[in-house]
Amino acid sequence: MNDVGTATALLDLRGVRKTFRTPERRERTVLEGVDFRLEEGEIVALLGKSGSGKSTLLRIMAGLIGANGGDVKYRGAHMTGPAKGIAMVFQSFALFPWLTVQENVELGLEAAGVGTAEREARATEAIDLIGLGGFESAYPKELSGGMRQRVGFARALVMRPDVLLLDEPFSALDVLTSETLREDLLELWDERKIPTKGILLVSHNIEEAVSMADRVLVFSSDPGRVKAEIRVGLPRPRDVESAAFRQIVDEVYTLMTAHVRGGGAGAAEQLTLGYRLPDTTPGKLAGLLETVAEAPFHGRADLPQLAEETELEDDALFHLFEGLRVLGLARIAAGDIFLTTAGQSFVEADDARRKEMFAEILVKNIPLAAHIRRVLDERKDHRAPEDRFLQELQDYLTDDEAERVLEIAITWGRYAEIFDYDYNSGVLMLPEEVVEEMEAEEEQKVETGSDTHE
Repeated sequence: MNDVGTATALLDLRGVRKTFRTPERRERTVLEGVDFRLEEGEIVALLGKSGSGKSTLLRIMAGLIGANGGDVKYRGAHMTGPAKGIAMVFQSFALFPWLTVQENVELGLEAAGVGTAEREARATEAIDLIGLGGFESAYPKELSGGMRQRVGFARALVMRPDVLLLDEPFSALDVLTSETLREDLLELWDERKIPTKGILLVSHNIEEAVSMADRVLVFSSDPGRVKAEIRVGLPRPRDVESAAFRQIVDEVYTLMTAHVRGGGAGAAEQLTLGYRLPDTTPGKLAGLLETVAEAPFHGRADLPQLAEETELEDDALFHLFEGLRVLGLARIAAGDIFLTTAGQSFVEADDARRKEMFAEILVKNIPLAAHIRRVLDERKDHRAPEDRFLQELQDYLTDDEAERVLEIAITWGRYAEIFDYDYNSGVLMLPEEVVEEMEAEEEQKVETGSDTHE
């Protein structure tokens, strides 16, 4: 089912822009210059980091929110709100717990004014189609996660949509369940058992994207836009162990990491105070460094092979890659990760030396960590409320993102022992031993000055 090339696309986006305003009326651009077409007969996968705006883009395509600029068309007509021919499946199952499976699936039809008899017949058909026949009277609490997500698919398919938008619909499921559900959906699609003409899948999983999609799009961040495209010319079902499949996966990894800020540059570039710190911990960073340093990689690892070895989700790996890169502990080029000299030294060091190294690197490479330490150094009592730094971050980030970034900075700083944090009071402070050292140095200066004066 891949009759791509119709004159009028199902979805056509040109120069789409989306901004949000913080409570302080500051504007943040989430999407900028997004161009995208979804043709009849194709499945397209969209890959990108968390927070890059992929879910926001899907909601614009569904007509749930409006764009601030650019043009959004469905079948050649400008979208001004939700389109009847577009349905969406979310990451969270979003079922009403007080309704049965049948009632959850009928809900959209009821809102559309469909009569009772037709509503019941169409819901039963969709439930059978998605493999939940016999569970019509069950409540969500009686179902497994995979079965709940099947209800989510039935609720979307019962609307007989032209376009199906999938917002990470398999990510909350275990590996076996997600694989089974993907295969069932592809079977319905390839055998034309559903009326859907096009599917857009947002995913964090590269293998999932390559196994399902006719095209894979790589999305950038800050602001989000389509940066690269790979066509997948393999027949379905696809052999994930074949050389052709692995080559495409490797190509996607290369593009994903090449579009990380700074790409394959060896040393970390100069960042700003509002840089979005990757969502990971020093312990996880150290663990990945050790994995790359050891056999079978010996300091250089192929990214897909590393993903298979660590069994980490792609999104978690990309946060780790970004963290190692900005800290100057590793570099990424041509789909491989290499330990830098500093990274190799870190692996070989004992715990105490690792902390010292991390502290030096953190102050040198991460402006937010250096700024916090500088403020604490300069204050007489060497203490500052976290709200002081949150307000500064909110000049760059949304409130939620500012909190996330500060929390990561605090975690990294506490590990490096360049500052400490009192959770109950929300106050950052210098560690006691650092304050004692500073006081001793100050006393020494005073004594030296007195001796000189005498």
